[in-house]
Amino acid sequence: MSTTPAFLDVATAVRERRAIKHFKADPIAPEVLSTLVELTVAAPSSYNLQDWHIVLVQEEAQRQALAEAAFGQAQVSQAPVTAVFAADAAAWKDEDRMAKIYETGLQSRAWTPKTVDYFKTAIPQFMRSLGPKTREYAIKNAMIAATHMALVAQAMGLSSCFLNGWDEDKVKAVIGAENQPALAIAVLLPIGYAAEPRQNPGRLPFEVNVSVDRLATPYHG
Repeated sequence: MSTTPAFLDVATAVRERRAIKHFKADPIAPEVLSTLVELTVAAPSSYNLQDWHIVLVQEEAQRQALAEAAFGQAQVSQAPVTAVFAADAAAWKDEDRMAKIYETGLQSRAWTPKTVDYFKTAIPQFMRSLGPKTREYAIKNAMIAATHMALVAQAMGLSSCFLNGWDEDKVKAVIGAENQPALAIAVLLPIGYAAEPRQNPGRLPFEVNVSVDRLATPYHG
């Protein structure tokens, strides 16, 4: 019998998700984790570059080392899995990787040969035009994937907590990426079963930070 749970609808998952600070020791079943990863990598990315690396830190010693790199935050050592989202600013330069992306797009018929020919010129031109912002660009794509994971986890009965406090060099050392300067750590996302309930702390009214057309025109809903 499959242990994959029934999914919450998207609106319910969004409304119910909270940043969980303490997790149970219960493991995540392999088939549940597989579905979580499958739906995470379905996230969109610019030009379909998929310029992220997701490292699923599970082994206890690795979790402890990662927790130390994250300033001792308990979520990392407690959660059975912490996903490290790394952004690869040089992914577009990897010819083998790009060839697989183009071939997959052609096989799925999402792209035509003409589209692929265009991308082969347009992607390098665009990425070079970004200059040092290629790192920021890759991080944005990785964060989109991380958000997918957090919401899918919630829909599957799991919980998560975005962590933005860690020493990048130490995190890279833990995952074996210390010699990859083009790789940036975007976010850490512990995943597991909540050991505590957390209430919604509330959000600001729309008109505070949502506008129509221009910043000076608040949106009231």
